[in-house]
Amino acid sequence: MVMEVCALASGSSGNCFYVGNGKGGILIDAGISAKQICLRMQKRELQPEKVKAVFVTHEHIDHVRGIDVFARNFNVPIFVTQKTAAACFICDDADLIRVIRNTEEVILAGMIIEAFGKYHDAIDPVSYSVSNGKKKVGVMTDLGHACKRVQEQVSDADFLFLESNHDEQMLRSGGYPEHLKQLILSDIGHLSNRQAGLCVLEHASPRLKQVVLSHLSAQNNTPQLALRTFLKLVKERSDLSFETSLSVREEPTQVWKV
Repeated sequence: MVMEVCALASGSSGNCFYVGNGKGGILIDAGISAKQICLRMQKRELQPEKVKAVFVTHEHIDHVRGIDVFARNFNVPIFVTQKTAAACFICDDADLIRVIRNTEEVILAGMIIEAFGKYHDAIDPVSYSVSNGKKKVGVMTDLGHACKRVQEQVSDADFLFLESNHDEQMLRSGGYPEHLKQLILSDIGHLSNRQAGLCVLEHASPRLKQVVLSHLSAQNNTPQLALRTFLKLVKERSDLSFETSLSVREEPTQVWKV
């Protein structure tokens, strides 16, 4: 069954991704309000009431802001690791919380949702891939670096939401405090435009057909710079042929079929 994918929001002010099919769908993070999630889904002719679960990547507010209200309004479970659940407020209804390991697979609505650990400034951060048995979608933001688990998932992906957070020069010369600059640049920070391009250049397979650059910084990046840096690097692989686009904070992307 064909999957439909959409970034409802992506950036430091809020993140929420939808993956679904004819049987239902899931949200990966709900870092915008439940009202905005519903409005943006409806704008793309997606049905909030068909969401079967919310999967949490980590405890930062731009990833969990709307989870409580959305989950209780639609009576859907929230999949989250034990450490992440203990690190922040998730939901007033404890019965909706489903604790998973950071290596676990969950089957919902004919899709296999796989959690995998990553490096980020959080207590137990994970990313997720979603498969229908034939095609695989990777949702990978908030990455300090492309560790082995990330590399493996990129190699196996048909569709990627991939972090391209900052331009290194813009960040170094910008107005952030020095300690924050060093955190973002570190192995538990965020993937730069250059790192995103190198990750795909070095690890993607020819089956990859779409990359959506995501979680762009409003202060330390521009859409044009992210695209230019990424495309300049990946063009070295003549065997790769995929479309590249961007997700943003204010509007949902189009809905792609995978």
